[in-house]
Amino acid sequence: MTRYARQIAVIGDDAQAQLRRASVLIIGAGGLAAPVLQYLVGAGVGHIRVVDADVVSLSNLHRQTLFRTSDIGQPKVDVAARSMAALNPDTTIDARAIRFDPATAPALCQGVDLVLDCADSFAASYIASDYCVTSGQPLISASVVGTDGYCGGFCGGKPGLRAVFPDLPDRLGSCDVDGVVGPSVGVVGGVQAQMAMAVLVGDRAPLGQLVTYDAAALRFGGFRFDTARDPAPNPAFIARDDIAADDFLIDLRVKDEPGPQLPNATHLTTTDFGPGGPQPHHNQRAVLACRSGLRAWTAADRLSQYWNGEIKLLALGD
Repeated sequence: MTRYARQIAVIGDDAQAQLRRASVLIIGAGGLAAPVLQYLVGAGVGHIRVVDADVVSLSNLHRQTLFRTSDIGQPKVDVAARSMAALNPDTTIDARAIRFDPATAPALCQGVDLVLDCADSFAASYIASDYCVTSGQPLISASVVGTDGYCGGFCGGKPGLRAVFPDLPDRLGSCDVDGVVGPSVGVVGGVQAQMAMAVLVGDRAPLGQLVTYDAAALRFGGFRFDTARDPAPNPAFIARDDIAADDFLIDLRVKDEPGPQLPNATHLTTTDFGPGGPQPHHNQRAVLACRSGLRAWTAADRLSQYWNGEIKLLALGD
């Protein structure tokens, strides 16, 4: 127990034993996952399943501190697993180089005590939250764009992500588009790891709480949302395999945009939707697809203004 002596002095033997028995799913092996993995593995969490379909690239290295230049081109989860095995052999790392989506979520979340959303994908965040609301599993979700970020404790008996973020913002940032500063990711990832450890040892206080961080002002903020209304997942994300032959299937990607093909889809843009624009038949379901889910959500919002049928979203990835 010499490895954990300084930690046990604070949390106690019983809490350390709870960490050793704990099982966690980490969605994403990038910037946020770097501090989260290192702190949870260092703390002695017994089993960590990490999922990410991406490979290491040069533009990751300023913030994804698990990786080195020699790792470029390798699957992130494989590099992370090797690094964490060297840090603490007490922790079992289950590396999954697949996408987290509605089709894979049930199996990936099966048997874990806590889900951590470290993905730079708003679609993955909503998919994780929608699933955890149903399963009852707690979710610690975080995001950083530029120098600002947040970390919140959702589900597990408290409201999900949609209670705090029910509507799509006017402009949704991402690391790829807007950039991100490495230390901000480290700060928010550290908060995420701290909240995760608290939940794993039985402290439910982080659930129902959002912590915000403004690096430019060097200021933390936040609020509790324990009693916030938890809206139904509408529109919800589905997997490609869930597309039905009679769906009103729309592909919002531009020509030659990377990603899997939808052979039976009609190609439109978000601005095509509006009064007098295209709409499904009264008994059809609308399925709106794009790379990240952002354009699909925007089109769904426009379509719902004049059509009240069922709408689903599809984030196809690269």
